[in-house]
Amino acid sequence: MVFLKLEIKAELENITDLVPSGDDFEYFFKVVCNSCHEEHPKYVSVNRLEKRDISGSRGSANLVWRCGICKKESSASFVDEPSKPYTAESNGQFATLLKMECRGLEFTNFDPRGQWICKGEKGTVFSGVDLEDDDWVDYDEKAKIDVRISKVESRWTRA
Repeated sequence: MVFLKLEIKAELENITDLVPSGDDFEYFFKVVCNSCHEEHPKYVSVNRLEKRDISGSRGSANLVWRCGICKKESSASFVDEPSKPYTAESNGQFATLLKMECRGLEFTNFDPRGQWICKGEKGTVFSGVDLEDDDWVDYDEKAKIDVRISKVESRWTRA
């Protein structure tokens, strides 16, 4: 068992508190089998609210995955703590978004597709933020300024 943390980095302009849209957010990760070291060719989706039974066990996990090469079953679960917002104070630096407990697999990449939420400097809430194109731009009517999120990067590290 290994604990991994997903860290993100972005350039925020007049924005703070970037978070996934809710507990039902679908995270998309690249997976590598710890037995045969093969990377799954597609992203797998993981959701905090969904639990799947682990074969031959009474336990469950958010992701139960069988390697297509060696057929070994592996699992991963979110550590029970909410996602941490990426704040203006972290601008341009890596900050932890979430932690995962992994058994028999590791994550190698994160695709930020899906809907995110953030706040403007004057408290305006922006929902439906789409980071898939690596650049999101809008206008904050309250503050009367442009807002932007760009250069989104991620990395997995040991927790």
